[in-house]
Amino acid sequence: MENGKNGCLYIVATPIGNLEDISFRALKMLNGVDLIAAEDTRHTLKLLNHFNIKKPLISYYEHNKRERGSELISRLKNGNSVALVTDAGTPGISDPGEDIVKLAIENDIPVVMIPGPTALITGLVLSGLPCGRFCFEGFLPHRKKERIKRLESIRSEERTIVFYITPHRALDVLRDMLSVLGNRKSALCRELTKTHEEIIRGTLSKIIETLSSRDSIKGEMVLVVEGEKMPESLPENEFLSLSVTDHIEQYISHGLNLKDAMKQVAKDRGVSKSDVYSEYIREKNGDE
Repeated sequence: MENGKNGCLYIVATPIGNLEDISFRALKMLNGVDLIAAEDTRHTLKLLNHFNIKKPLISYYEHNKRERGSELISRLKNGNSVALVTDAGTPGISDPGEDIVKLAIENDIPVVMIPGPTALITGLVLSGLPCGRFCFEGFLPHRKKERIKRLESIRSEERTIVFYITPHRALDVLRDMLSVLGNRKSALCRELTKTHEEIIRGTLSKIIETLSSRDSIKGEMVLVVEGEKMPESLPENEFLSLSVTDHIEQYISHGLNLKDAMKQVAKDRGVSKSDVYSEYIREKNGDE
């Protein structure tokens, strides 16, 4: 498993639910390395026991990544081979795996990826929403003010957006999304690949209604939300008789925020955004 003087860091994807999704190559690597670094050693031990793999385990997670990362690099420099696994799915996606990969590269230690399941792709495909162009936002901030700010920053994103959501924050996050992004088509994917897998498709308000009716919400979730759909430009014979303010409000009624509405009005009228803004302010102030 070693490559030259240094050992090799293997990034090993593990099942997101169903243990049968593990690959032959992943099993081979877990059996062959000197050490397995796991987000939660207790969780990973269940996986290893299931496949009768007996290897030394060491924890590597968000709160010990600095000191443990240095230890892992030292072992790799001494020629040990190390497999990095997360609790479920692909290491490095919304977890500290990316930090140890960066450290290894900085120390000229070879890094090899053993690909496999990842919840964001599974949820995206099952959502039924466009998959050709998408962006991944991971977990939103815990604090409401910061969460709203992040959502406002992606309000104009036209690609499909994928989020991770924890069950105890699900309703708070969904309600904030509804208020900032509007009532978009979405899909909430829960307990993916497990016995009780569930996909709730519909608008954000429908998903909120469904979850609100339950006594409890369980399982890690992937939320897929459609991107912003820009309305078609108004026909010239419709907007020529409108004031700039009324023209802007037509687009706001279609779901655009003020900034994007002004941009669209400038495009319709063949003028600059600053001209639209000046006229909008003049009309709002009642100046002649």
